[in-house]
Amino acid sequence: MAFELIAVLSLATVALAQYGGHGGYALGGGYGHHEDHYAPPHYAFEYSVHDPHTGDVKSQHETREGDVVKGYYTLKEADGTTREVHYTADHHNGFNAEVKRVGHAYHAPAPAHHGYY
Repeated sequence: MAFELIAVLSLATVALAQYGGHGGYALGGGYGHHEDHYAPPHYAFEYSVHDPHTGDVKSQHETREGDVVKGYYTLKEADGTTREVHYTADHHNGFNAEVKRVGHAYHAPAPAHHGYY
């Protein structure tokens, strides 16, 4: 009878040992507690490139306040004009862009053909 009592107490001790606390957390606390935090999305960024060697000239600026995105970008076209795109996007109106071309197009003359020797 004593052997059975010792065996049952030993099994109970092993079974309860796996539920031991870590770092003093009390029952009902610890990792189970979660609070949601909501902050409306907000950002602003911009960049620009001006490389005279390659002719790559462009820039972009964009902001977001909540669910509304606004911005614009510009780029130098191959014909010398500048393309400007101003845009907005939101859940109600979707994506809207206004595109315009600034400047006068310039096309370089074709190289002269000299024939073969």
